[in-house]
Amino acid sequence: MSTPVLTFFNNKGGVGKTSLVYHVAWMLARKGLRVVVVDLDPQANLTAAFLDEDRMVDLWTRGENGAPTTIYRAIEPLVKTGDLRAAELVRPFPELALVPGDLALSGFEDRLSREWPESMGSGDLYRPFRILTAFWQVIQLAAAEHRADLVIADVGPNLGAINRSALIASDHVAVPLAADLFSLQGLRNLGPTLQRWRADWRKRLDNWPVPDFTLPDGKMEPVGYLVQQHSVRLDRTAKAYDRWAVRIPAEYRESVLGTPATNAPTDPAADPECLATIKHYRSLVPMAQEARKPIFELTAADGALGAHATSVQNARRDFSVLADVLWKRLSL
Repeated sequence: MSTPVLTFFNNKGGVGKTSLVYHVAWMLARKGLRVVVVDLDPQANLTAAFLDEDRMVDLWTRGENGAPTTIYRAIEPLVKTGDLRAAELVRPFPELALVPGDLALSGFEDRLSREWPESMGSGDLYRPFRILTAFWQVIQLAAAEHRADLVIADVGPNLGAINRSALIASDHVAVPLAADLFSLQGLRNLGPTLQRWRADWRKRLDNWPVPDFTLPDGKMEPVGYLVQQHSVRLDRTAKAYDRWAVRIPAEYRESVLGTPATNAPTDPAADPECLATIKHYRSLVPMAQEARKPIFELTAADGALGAHATSVQNARRDFSVLADVLWKRLSL
């Protein structure tokens, strides 16, 4: 039985997606869930949140010499004539493990694009499917090694071949949003894309009815959305923010769920499809980056004094509630 995979995905950048993955993974691990996080964004920002530059240089240097230190180095043999390998896990906390990202992952995009039509052919389907499901295979190897209850994946803000394979590997999808025009447009692109990828993957599964190895279902079930304020500028009024926030519940239903939005609420905080509304906690971010820890674990020694200490407590409460909601909604 495979470990469930939750991917945070939006083709619009700047919505705090990577920060969400980082903090949700930490909070779930702190609550006792065994979590693997996988950095499938070629920019490797999630990896940079966990590791300092010296550690990243070590991983990437050893990876260039053949060690499976990152997600790309684990699947790299598929580009040649070999097979994928288990990735090296980094464990920042006993219940939390990271499959590091790699800037070299962007080079895998073309190979994934070429194999997509090949998987609908009538010839030998082993290699096309092995390549298209490489992320899922490595993810499940990592989950088995860590004895994980959940895998959380971070992906880049685009609708390319890498993200398609990442979503094929996903059982659940959470959609981070900002209250702006660009996020609403992103929903209009995201919903139909998920539907198309899901349907196209089903056709490919039907094309190989007796596969030589286990394949992911590619469910990509929307689990809900989150509204963040990371991209809200200080000079924007509450009225400007609300102008877009009130449209999110209806747009999410129509574009992502494919259901009528007749009775959709106008306040995301009152919407059962909304997992959480998260403050930006902008002043805590530099401290957390310097300390290499989540913002809700900052202490006075890290500089979290006075109003900052209060913000730390608020962040701990917010992410604890979000983790509980995900735990329940994913039936973990």
